[in-house]
Amino acid sequence: MIFTFDYETLKLIWWLFVGVLLIGFAVTDGFDLGVAALLPFIARDDEERRVVINSIGPVWDGNQVWLITAGGALFAAWPLVYAAAFSGLYFALLLVLLALILRPVGFDFRSKIADPRWRSFWDWALFAGGAVPALVFGVAFGNLFRGVPFHYDEMLRPAYTGSFWQLLNPYALLAGIVSLAMLVLHGALYAQLRTDEPIAGRARRAAAIAGAVYLAAFALAGAWLAYGIAGLRLTSLPDPNGVLTPLMKSVEKAPGAWLANYTAHPWLWAAPLAGFAGAALAMLAGVARRPGLGLAASGLAAAGTILTAGFALFPFVLPSSTDLRSSLTLWDATSSHWTLQIMFWAVVVFLPIVLAYTAWAYRKLRGKVTVAQIRSQTHSAY
Repeated sequence: MIFTFDYETLKLIWWLFVGVLLIGFAVTDGFDLGVAALLPFIARDDEERRVVINSIGPVWDGNQVWLITAGGALFAAWPLVYAAAFSGLYFALLLVLLALILRPVGFDFRSKIADPRWRSFWDWALFAGGAVPALVFGVAFGNLFRGVPFHYDEMLRPAYTGSFWQLLNPYALLAGIVSLAMLVLHGALYAQLRTDEPIAGRARRAAAIAGAVYLAAFALAGAWLAYGIAGLRLTSLPDPNGVLTPLMKSVEKAPGAWLANYTAHPWLWAAPLAGFAGAALAMLAGVARRPGLGLAASGLAAAGTILTAGFALFPFVLPSSTDLRSSLTLWDATSSHWTLQIMFWAVVVFLPIVLAYTAWAYRKLRGKVTVAQIRSQTHSAY
């Protein structure tokens, strides 16, 4: 007989699983985005840029599976969130999709023609393919704290009343800077690990700049959230172990509510501390020419940043700015008990396989990419 969890426990487990998938994406595909965003700045000629591209070329597509899996999990575990977010934020998501498409196209097309103008165009396309998603992901998280302008009518039909330009508010843009700097720091440490001088030296300097920007922006975003943005809190909710709809709860807005979980559970402060400490250690490790340690530390910073936002939002998943009661939480936005149970066992079986395969692949692909290798592998390297 298969062990089953009660519905409330499964709802909480899937909140954790979605968080794990987002962290997995940030830690793995995050350095791909960061390296692409740095491409025009840390590589000065065609051979150096081919070195940088080949450092991520064999792994970027496997890393991006974390994002695809997170989207699939969102659809299966939180269908109401998927429907409201992907409909209301359509243009923002389309921008991310178009930017991500530039990566495989750029990797494959760049070396087809030896014309410097052709290759320069695709270098900047790869830059956009790394920088734009990194920025927009942060903007999306920032808008969660401001609230997304959507609501449900009496028939539980979602309606989005905002525009793309409303998403570009000052706090969301600051969150975008946090995200971009965090992933550029992560990518710079990876580039330092996988390349030789002089590229590694430029990546080291880029890591110092990105780390400083991240620390300043992360601190400012936290202070702004604490003192400048009113948060949401539940005032009534039926039994979380039951089948709920979004309009069955009561929600109010209150100053400082986004920090209520940290006040009630002080151990949660470990998440923002991990963000600050991880970034600081990553910068120091880069300067000390220990990029392996720095890469692990920048991964810790990425995990701490995502957990900081998740802990602050809990139990909200997609807050509404136009109708507080329509805000979606992990209690009322989920699929059926049976669906969550089946998905849970699928994750238990397949996630260790994915992690083991990923570890094996990175072990096989370890080592530095050098200009000498690029010159000797003209027909096989990017």
